[in-house]
Amino acid sequence: MEGVLEFLGNISWWMWLILVVVIVAIRDIFFNKKHIITRNFPVVGHFRYMLESIGPELRQYIVANNREELPFNRIERGWIYASAKNENNYEGFGTDRDINQSHYIFINNAMMPYKVEENHPNAKDPYFLACAKVMGAGRRARPYRPSSIINVSAMSFGSLSAKAVESLNRGCAKAYAYHNTGEGGLSPYHKKGGDVVFHFGTGYFGVRTEDGGFSMPKMKKLVDENPQVRAIEVKLSQGAKPGKGGVLPGSKITKEIAEIRGVDVGKDVLSPPNHKAFSNVPELVDFVESIAHETGLPVGIKAAIGKLDAWRELAKIMATTGKGPDFITIDGGEGGTGAAPPSFADHVALPWVYGFSDIYKIFKEYQLTERVVFIGSGKLGFPAKAAMAFAMGVDCINVAREAMLAVGCIQAKVCHNNTCPSGVATQNKWLQRGIDIPDKAERTHYYFKNFKKELLEITRACGYEHPCQLTMDDVDINLGDKNLTQTLADVYGYNKVAVPFKGAATLMACPDLGGNYNKATVAEEIDMKDVRY
Repeated sequence: MEGVLEFLGNISWWMWLILVVVIVAIRDIFFNKKHIITRNFPVVGHFRYMLESIGPELRQYIVANNREELPFNRIERGWIYASAKNENNYEGFGTDRDINQSHYIFINNAMMPYKVEENHPNAKDPYFLACAKVMGAGRRARPYRPSSIINVSAMSFGSLSAKAVESLNRGCAKAYAYHNTGEGGLSPYHKKGGDVVFHFGTGYFGVRTEDGGFSMPKMKKLVDENPQVRAIEVKLSQGAKPGKGGVLPGSKITKEIAEIRGVDVGKDVLSPPNHKAFSNVPELVDFVESIAHETGLPVGIKAAIGKLDAWRELAKIMATTGKGPDFITIDGGEGGTGAAPPSFADHVALPWVYGFSDIYKIFKEYQLTERVVFIGSGKLGFPAKAAMAFAMGVDCINVAREAMLAVGCIQAKVCHNNTCPSGVATQNKWLQRGIDIPDKAERTHYYFKNFKKELLEITRACGYEHPCQLTMDDVDINLGDKNLTQTLADVYGYNKVAVPFKGAATLMACPDLGGNYNKATVAEEIDMKDVRY
């Protein structure tokens, strides 16, 4: 044995290299039947697959220019990273954008910007920017005004890692934003101080019966035991895969996930395309009303937009009966954090700007815009895009991928593989270990603060106090034809209904920097005594 080891030890490194190459070549030529390239070009063919495997990284950091990547280019990611780190997020030497491209946004500034007086709420807290509307005002036992106009969109624990979810929730608590649970149920990581919007879809995770239906007793218990739950959202569809169900493989269902979602460990779970609790618009309205009645909370719906017939039916019922959702979240068909077939993410449902404008016009026609809180969700996590969205009629925006970037996502685009290198979208414990929760919570906090500050600056440049005052005439769009521009009103064929707003001081029932509450002002202003914040 010693002689064999001595013989092997005397073999030089280059002989070992030749031996390995010969073994690989024999394997490629005689045993490989799956890959044509390596069979026809043994050994060297492997370099092709190696380069292909690191192609996305090469393009992301070396090949693609600053404005070229999708869904978020390097400049956009850089702005989020700098804002989240509370670093300088400015640019020098002017814009490098092609301002003549189609759909380029121009915001029309006023000759005289809005002046912040010494006694203005933002003089004390430059980041204070609460929603101008109240969810369920005058209709629900426990109405809710979001303390922030930017909030975390629906992303489930299971899709995101435990550390990512906890970082987001702690960051929301610092920024007075709400945190949408996504349809994976209310996890312990959603209970770290931030307001919560409980969201569920066709799987009814967290409020699920044994046969996969909806359980009202479980919903009531969840709300009663978790006072941080401020509103409930029913998902009809999402931008990544509207109208498509899904299967959660049993191999991914750990004991913890099973307990949170109310399913069995190790068994495949089906989320069908359709709800069991309702099958048409009148039943949807009744379902929403039953949840609101039993919980006292505002109840809303979320959907990506395609056909409009059912939306017209919903608006008509709401106008006739006074029933229906308190808020509506419009998701863009561009796709989002949910893994989806490219055919769905690329082609099914309208992009946000078209979907929202279609829905807003319907609800304006039925005079429902004051009653409904409109939430936009679809790459709106940048101040200029948010200003456009507010000009079109949104009252709040939800951000998903932008929030992921704030906690460390690098846009590796492997969310569906459980191999996220930043630990944000994976259940791999080793990859998650890189997330330092206090640091990432602080980054979420700073991203929201700097976003609100910059959006307020844009708003004041237009002469307004609050983004809700922006109008369709405050934003022009380049049509890409001989460099002509038109206002949003001309492009989308409607004017936004003015939002009732009597000054930022009336919104101060939301917490200020010291975490204090002043409910008397807003209660007197909107004649309600039980507004929940």
